[in-house]
Amino acid sequence: MLVFENEISSKIIGAAIEVHKQLGPGLLESSYEVCLAYELAKLNLNVSTQVALPVVYKEIKLEAGYRVDILVENKIIIEVKSVEAIADIHIAQLLTYLKLKNLRLGLLINFNTLKLSDGIKRVLNGY
Repeated sequence: MLVFENEISSKIIGAAIEVHKQLGPGLLESSYEVCLAYELAKLNLNVSTQVALPVVYKEIKLEAGYRVDILVENKIIIEVKSVEAIADIHIAQLLTYLKLKNLRLGLLINFNTLKLSDGIKRVLNGY
């Protein structure tokens, strides 16, 4: 099913580029998140924002306050950033979210870049 996920991720990247063209770098993550969700919904994709992500430790389910920025088609997690540079911890965070949701594909999108393609990282769980 990764083919379906790749098709969706192409649409996500196109929408993110549109948002970046309109807004440019330097704004808060929340601004980019709302605009990206809007663009994705216009593409008739199923989009949820700020999705609660419980942590399951052994048999205990913890509502620890973690939230996925954007979940698309219940298949792809998007973590929106507006930072100087993507750090390894950002990638690790997304990978952990993918594991907790039992999903394979996530996109880390840093809108605080001059060229958005420099701020996109694709993260795969289990590969």
